[in-house]
Amino acid sequence: MRMVELIEKKRDGESLTTEEINYFIQGYTDGTIPDYQASALLMAIMLRGMDDRETGDLTLAMAYSGEALDLKDVAPFVVDKHSTGGVGDKVSLVAIPVVAARGLPVGKMSGRGLGFSGGTLDKLESVPGYRADLSVAEFKAQLARIGIVLTGQSANLAPADGKLYALRDVTGTVPSMPLITSSIMSKKIAGGADAILLDVKVGSGAFMKTLDSARALAEGMVRIGETLGRKVTALISDMNQPLGCAVGNSLEVREAIDVLHGHGPQDFYEHCVTVAAEMLCLGRKADTLEAAVAQVTETMASGQAWEKFRQLIIAQGGDVRYVDEPDRFPHAPLIETVPAPQDGYLAEVRADEIGRVALGLGGGREKKGDVLDHRVGLVMHCKVGDKIEAGAPLFTIHATDVAKRDEAMRRALRALTFAPDPVEPLPLFYARIV
Repeated sequence: MRMVELIEKKRDGESLTTEEINYFIQGYTDGTIPDYQASALLMAIMLRGMDDRETGDLTLAMAYSGEALDLKDVAPFVVDKHSTGGVGDKVSLVAIPVVAARGLPVGKMSGRGLGFSGGTLDKLESVPGYRADLSVAEFKAQLARIGIVLTGQSANLAPADGKLYALRDVTGTVPSMPLITSSIMSKKIAGGADAILLDVKVGSGAFMKTLDSARALAEGMVRIGETLGRKVTALISDMNQPLGCAVGNSLEVREAIDVLHGHGPQDFYEHCVTVAAEMLCLGRKADTLEAAVAQVTETMASGQAWEKFRQLIIAQGGDVRYVDEPDRFPHAPLIETVPAPQDGYLAEVRADEIGRVALGLGGGREKKGDVLDHRVGLVMHCKVGDKIEAGAPLFTIHATDVAKRDEAMRRALRALTFAPDPVEPLPLFYARIV
């Protein structure tokens, strides 16, 4: 088999066989297929696409390109969730403890943020001592002991995905639907999940900008999951404004703690309830979504979800005093609230720009390896559709120096649009795909 023949075949719109896809993934993972040939094939896939069988084969080949977890010896059924990323998305910090507190094990290998989209691990590492580098043995032992794990991806887990993603990032092939689908699903398959809840974001602060593209991605991942014997449900959720109010690592952890205690922004609370309920349904802990929602709200109100979150922090080495007493988190030296410049209704919040404000303050990465400042970010005080009076609090900037604070204030103001007439609030979810 010759790699150039695979490139030509896909270039001409033909389907690759299972053997050809396995050959490509194995060769690229072990280094016998060079970057330039892999890049050519990725571009051919980008332009010509893949059918479901090809995408499924690519997913499996990537999933088993390295170590794949078998969790059956520690948990009979494990559920996982994946968000395609957004601004202020700290749902895992609430939903996963809720689900684990109901007796459904959740083993999640998460990622770090890059660009304006934040990463769950970055938020958790705001807690001093929290370890996000568990070994496979530690992962399995903790899952067996307390039913919840939230750590980084092992280097040996789906290594083909790591190599291909880095190549896609520099070859203009990131937007390919088959490549996105196989990238996400290969990591979940390799991570040992029996069922997966997908939170597919759509809007200005998401990778998918249109509802049609988000639906296509969601439907594709659900189909592939079914083909590979996994139970999958996808939700398409709004990311045309930040989720909740806080954007920034320790600020988001504090907001998650508020919600676990029954406080915090209503949109964030409702989003977490919906995601956790869907996960309980996938794990057969509830027969209907309504029953699952009742379980979630009871678990949060009783404090069981909060106790499970504390167990997670303690188990992975975090200083639990910080979550018990959130005022212990270091504060940015400059904290300033910006008032609304006019009366009216908030008509638009460009979520991507708000994410870039937090990035510019030092709360995100322009490139891998950048060091984060967990203290910085901003807190929004209103949502699209809210009526606002001039002088009322609009947002609060948490910054480390005057220049960054002033630039963040200007940029955040430019990200907001006001209207003289009432504006409809944005929905939390647009679709549920099973």
